[in-house]
Amino acid sequence: MARKSVGADVGLTLGQYLASIREDRGLSQRDVEKATDKVVSNAYLSQIENDLIKKPSPNVLHALAEVYAVSYENLMERAGFVFPTRSRAGAEQRHGRVATFADHNLTAEEEAELVKFLGYLRSSKKKPGGQSGR
Repeated sequence: MARKSVGADVGLTLGQYLASIREDRGLSQRDVEKATDKVVSNAYLSQIENDLIKKPSPNVLHALAEVYAVSYENLMERAGFVFPTRSRAGAEQRHGRVATFADHNLTAEEEAELVKFLGYLRSSKKKPGGQSGR
């Protein structure tokens, strides 16, 4: 099955994000219903994926995180729930967020291309005259 190309999923709604992950895993909405032991019905998942339900319960998000093998914390944040961070100390620490495409099963070649593209984006943010995107 050909993989559907998904752009930077940062701007995706929770529903769009969940649909992209489900499609990446090759699952139907009925497959997800079975895998969650009907915690998430296919009809309810359809409503989430079509943004009719924007803030499903934490129990539903947990079930989906388990089936999709993605970060529960990420789903909670995308749904608008406040999720405590481990530590805000040390502003120089990395932000600790999961990589944007970590939930998509990328090949080594796809990862390498993303790293190259990131380098390009970072270099293009540097503006002449001492201005930069930092």
